[in-house]
Amino acid sequence: MRLTRTELALIAGFWTVFAALSIASRLLDRPGATQLAGHATVASIEAFCWMLITPFIFMLAARLDVERGRNAQFLILALIGVATAALMGWGGSELRSAITPFGGGGGARSVADSAARAFFRERAARSPGLRGPPVWFGIVNALVLYFGVVAAAMARTYSRRYQIRREQAARREARLEAQLAEARLDALRRQLDPHFLFNTLNTVSALVERDPRGVRRMISRLSELLRHSFEGGGEPEVTLRDELVMVTRYIEIMQVRFQGRLTVEMDIGESAHDALVPTMILQPLVENAIKHGIDRITGPGIIEITADVERTGTSAELVVRVRDNGPGTGEVSPGERRQGVGIGNSAARLEQLYGASQQLTLASDARGGAVVEMRLPYHVQNGGLNG
Repeated sequence: MRLTRTELALIAGFWTVFAALSIASRLLDRPGATQLAGHATVASIEAFCWMLITPFIFMLAARLDVERGRNAQFLILALIGVATAALMGWGGSELRSAITPFGGGGGARSVADSAARAFFRERAARSPGLRGPPVWFGIVNALVLYFGVVAAAMARTYSRRYQIRREQAARREARLEAQLAEARLDALRRQLDPHFLFNTLNTVSALVERDPRGVRRMISRLSELLRHSFEGGGEPEVTLRDELVMVTRYIEIMQVRFQGRLTVEMDIGESAHDALVPTMILQPLVENAIKHGIDRITGPGIIEITADVERTGTSAELVVRVRDNGPGTGEVSPGERRQGVGIGNSAARLEQLYGASQQLTLASDARGGAVVEMRLPYHVQNGGLNG
């Protein structure tokens, strides 16, 4: 896990503050100007060395596989720490001896060793030749700093790995939800295939002796519908123009069945043709109008299909209505529902595709009969809105 610029800046800032605090601690000892300059130089050089070493410690800690408990990795990290501490402790001691004579109140090279000043002052009094704290003290101090950096690096590694896993889990969950939604849509769509096929075959069976020519025409239209279902029906959405072509094939089949008693009128707004709608969404609506409307009257049956785009501010809806001149929703026998399998299936598909931004209603029409109204977000092939 490579360090970001922000993390590098934080590392540089931390060691800069550390150096400043080390220099400030020397001011409390009231050293001379020469000693203070020497202390400042040593503290700055040591902080700069730690500033260079810290990114490598972070990268080394990021390679640790703590969860698998590989002791060899920890051993290598510890050995590197000992080597680093020995180098920093020895180098700091030599640098301090060369630049800053031990005297006055000085002696410790960081805030952490302030408590040891009296100890070093006493040693200096007993041994006038002593020029600073012993090498072992610098090594121990450097080792403490090293493992402090390692702890920070491991905390960062854990945090980054946890964040990556959360992102991966979120992507995996989103992918599973998308696959589940697609599977649900496919299941709902395929429920229509046998339902529609069985109804059509029953119609063919009823007319095979009475109207052979009409039956051949029905079979031809049926084959076109099935070909569309097998070859192109896998797409979740098609343009309303293509959907109307396919529903026209279904209507032609039903017109053969009703022997001239069924009339279908279409009024499609110009901007509605390119709107995207769920595949085979109109066929169950028309089938519902025929089964629960036209089938229940003895006179001519009329089905009206209208579609237009209604705009409100910056939003737009595609509104499709399928009206019949049947008995309506309030004139069916007790215990019978006007809403059939096709309407319920269509409502479930719309809910799956568009959520709360869609609406499918079935009601009696003021002119007589019933009307199914479908509202869904208006969108076209390129993902935008038509002007």
